[in-house]
Amino acid sequence: MVVTGVGAVTPMASNAPDTWKGLTEGRSAVDYTTLFDASTFPSTFSGQVRDEALIDRFAGDPVLSHAGRNVKFALTAADEAWADSGIAEAAPQPHRVGVYLGAGEGPPDWVTSGRIFGSAWTGEEIDKEKFFRRAVELLDKHRELFQEPNMPAGLVAARFNARGPNMSCLTACAASSQAIGEASMIIRRGDADVMIAGGAHSMLHPFGLGGFNLLTALSRRNDDPRRASRPFDRDRDGFILSEGAAMLILEDLDHAVARGAGIYGEIAGYGTTGDAYRVTDMHPEGRSARAAMRMALADAGLPPEKIDYVNAHGTSTAVNDRVETVAIKDVFGDYARKLPVSSIKSMLGHLIAGAGAMEAIACLLAIRDGVIPPTINYENPDPELDLDYVPNEPRSARLDYCMSNSFGFGGQNVVLIIARHLL
Repeated sequence: MVVTGVGAVTPMASNAPDTWKGLTEGRSAVDYTTLFDASTFPSTFSGQVRDEALIDRFAGDPVLSHAGRNVKFALTAADEAWADSGIAEAAPQPHRVGVYLGAGEGPPDWVTSGRIFGSAWTGEEIDKEKFFRRAVELLDKHRELFQEPNMPAGLVAARFNARGPNMSCLTACAASSQAIGEASMIIRRGDADVMIAGGAHSMLHPFGLGGFNLLTALSRRNDDPRRASRPFDRDRDGFILSEGAAMLILEDLDHAVARGAGIYGEIAGYGTTGDAYRVTDMHPEGRSARAAMRMALADAGLPPEKIDYVNAHGTSTAVNDRVETVAIKDVFGDYARKLPVSSIKSMLGHLIAGAGAMEAIACLLAIRDGVIPPTINYENPDPELDLDYVPNEPRSARLDYCMSNSFGFGGQNVVLIIARHLL
């Protein structure tokens, strides 16, 4: 399975090349939240997509103008990946083209919901009859439809006449990595020649920001947002909630070669496990994260020493960074001390369901360009975390095999092995 096209919408930029440029320059895309008034929240900043032209491009569409930001991000990133692959010129058979996305739910309609609740509130309780009557009168059928997390996958399929397998998963922070892994398996077993795979999410609304604040999972470094995400640093205090999308065109190798496609690299290995432990915390010994890494290595037929770089899940939370370090050391043994490990969440924040796909793209471009993106804001080493986290500056290196880790709330663990394509 090879990758022939990539696309991205991130807080850094609304395309993959400019996002990658920012990552290799070590720039932070985190800033104060302006989508709504977040000034009273414990965390007042986020990784917000600020390209209003991207949002406005759907204004004239009778259906998509009602869509949430997650859908608009997904379609924009998919458009870029599709064009980048040149697949349209090959006129692939529609039933041999599929979609697998890790996509989040659409944002709530705050204004309408407030009007409904306000009209039904008696001062002591909700008048149910008024509530349901006003809901029927005021709710927009399209906005409600876009709440469903399967909508991005359906709309992407319709956009490119992809009539093959169509699936969607929402395994939290591991969702788009899982989508890539499962899409590669669909090609591997012969059910499709081409898969559009990736993810999209936006939880930048009061419920999303408020919920993660209640979990005490977010950084509260409100005085200096750009330095707030600091994976593996001693003074890390939580992750940064971000939004965006990333899409890849996966293709059967023979199909890609036959049409003379440009190839970024290969999806060489895939491992997925569940922690079966807690709703939010990883198992303290990283037992299932380790298992997913070993599964991916076995699937790729590689010993640990063949991995040149680990793109870490690296959220900047106390628990995740410690457990991921423990797991890497267990899987790689003495070699772990020589292995570069970095987190692009230090620059982008956490795209939730879109994170893994963006990190897979970062691995592909790191292989292509021979550069490892840094972990920025790494200022104070944690004595418990003693790996090479590529601090603050990008690093030139020959990369043939990269490991990309994604570990989600609920205990989902997904690991991808991404390889240089050797003709």
